Amino acid sequence: MTSPWAPPEAAAEVETDWRKLSPKMLLVHPLNEVVRALPGLLVILVVGASTGRGPWWTLFGVGLLVVLGVLRWFTTTYRVTPRQVQIRKGLLRKQVLTVSTDRVRTVDIDAQALHRVLGLAAVTVGTGRSDKGHEGIKLDALTAEEAQRLRDELLHRSPVTAETDDPKPRETPLAALDPKWIRFGPFTLSGLVTVGVIGAALSRVLSEAQGDLDRFGPLRVIFRHLENAPLAQDIAEIIGVLAVVVVVASTAGYVLAYWNFRLSRHQSGTLHISRGLINKRSTTIEERRLRGVEVSEPLLLRLVRGAKLLAITTGLRVGHGAERGGTVLLPPAPREEAGRVAALVGAPEPLSADLVQHGPRARRRRYTRAFVGAAVVIGLVFLLWAMDVVTLGVALSSLAVVPVAAALAFDRYRNLGHAVVGSALVSRHGSLVRRRVVLSRDGIVGWNLRRSFFQRRAGLATLTATTAAGNQHYSVPDVETAEALRVAGELLPLIDQFLVPSAEKTQ
Repeated sequence: MTSPWAPPEAAAEVETDWRKLSPKMLLVHPLNEVVRALPGLLVILVVGASTGRGPWWTLFGVGLLVVLGVLRWFTTTYRVTPRQVQIRKGLLRKQVLTVSTDRVRTVDIDAQALHRVLGLAAVTVGTGRSDKGHEGIKLDALTAEEAQRLRDELLHRSPVTAETDDPKPRETPLAALDPKWIRFGPFTLSGLVTVGVIGAALSRVLSEAQGDLDRFGPLRVIFRHLENAPLAQDIAEIIGVLAVVVVVASTAGYVLAYWNFRLSRHQSGTLHISRGLINKRSTTIEERRLRGVEVSEPLLLRLVRGAKLLAITTGLRVGHGAERGGTVLLPPAPREEAGRVAALVGAPEPLSADLVQHGPRARRRRYTRAFVGAAVVIGLVFLLWAMDVVTLGVALSSLAVVPVAAALAFDRYRNLGHAVVGSALVSRHGSLVRRRVVLSRDGIVGWNLRRSFFQRRAGLATLTATTAAGNQHYSVPDVETAEALRVAGELLPLIDQFLVPSAEKTQ
C-alpha cells in the first residue's frame, strides 16, 4: 500500500540525485576555520617569534585551514529521497549520515551575519534525540531559498497539493514583536551573564599582560577616586554602574535575540517561529507533537507583569545544543499577551483556571526551610565575627536575612498550586522563577511519586509526570499523598490498580 505522503515517481527520481552545497560556502568555511583556530595561530606566532619564523608558520597554518575548508565543499554532498535525508562527506574517511524522513521532528534554519550577507543559511535536521551521536544532521551552507524549500519539503508534506488552488503554502500570523516589549529586556537580567563573561575575559587578558593599570589615564582617575571616597559611597557607585551596564547589556541582548520575532501557523499543521537581528533563526514545530505550554515569570519580570511562553513539545528538548532556545513561543512580553498566544496554540482554560492550594503543611515546609537557611547564614557570619574576621556591624546586618527569608517563603507558598482542567495537568511553583506548566494528558507517559523523610512525616509527596516532551518531567511538589494519587488516577485511569494509599497498606 502506497502512503498518500509519498511523492510521484518522477519526483522521486529527481530527489535521488546527489547535490552539492552552495559554492558560496567556499567563503564561509575557510573563514570559520581560521576564526576557530585563532588562539592556536596566536600561540604559533608568539612561540615562533624567537626563531623569526613565527609569521611564516602562522601563514602556513592559515593556508592549511583554508585548504581544509575548501575540501569540505568538494567532499560534501546530500540528497533527499522519499524515505531518507542523506549526507555524504569526508576525504580520507568517508561518512554517510542518514535520517529517515518519518523521524524528522524539527528543521532549524540559522543564518549568521556572514551567511546573511552571502544569502546563505545553515539547516539542522533534528530527530528529537539529544543523546551524543544522535543530534541530527546539519547542512552548512545552502542558499536561503534552498533552505526554505528543504524545510517545507520535510515538514510540510501535503497529499492534496495537486488539488490546491494556491500552490504556495499559507501561514496565519499568531504573534509578532511589538517594539514596546523591549522595555521588558532589562528585567530579564540576561546582560548579567554577558557582563560576567566579558569581565572574566578582561581579567585574564590583564593578568597575562601583567600590565600596570595605573598607566592608563581614565583607570588611574577611577582608582584614585575610589581610594579617597568612603567605603559606602564606593559600594553604591560600583553597584550603580554595574546596574546600568547590566540594563544596557540586557536590552541589547533582547533586541539581538528577538528582533523580527514572528510566530505563525502553517496550513499543514506546523508552528513557524523566526527571530534575530544579526543572526536569524527559524524553528518549525509540528502541532501534533505539542504536548503543552509553560509560562515562565522570573521575579523581576513578574514585577512588571511580564512573562515568557515556552512550548512543551517532542523533538525539541530545552537547552540542548543547536536546539537551545527553540521552544520559545513568545519572548518576554506582557502577561496578557502570553495568555493570548497560549490560547491560540490550544491551552486557553488551563492558564486561567483556579488552582488547588497545598494546605498548611506545605506552607510550614517552606517557612521551615527558609528559616533554617537563614539561621545557617547568620550562624556563619557570627562565627566569622567571633574569629575577628568581620566586624560586629556586619554580623548584626546579617539579621536582615530573616525578613528576606520570610518573604521568599510566603511567595513560594502563594505560587504553589495545581489542578486538573479537562485533559490537562496544571502545575505552578517557584518564586525566583515562577512557572505555570500546562501538560496534556496525551503527553504523560508515567508518574513518579517521591516522598522524602520529612515529606512522609508531613503526609506530603512530590508527584512528577514523566513525558517525552520538553524537560521530560514536570512536578507537583509538596501535595498531600491522597491528592497526588487522585490526580494521577484521574489523568491515567489505568494507574489506579497500581496505586494503593499508605493508609490501606497499614490495615
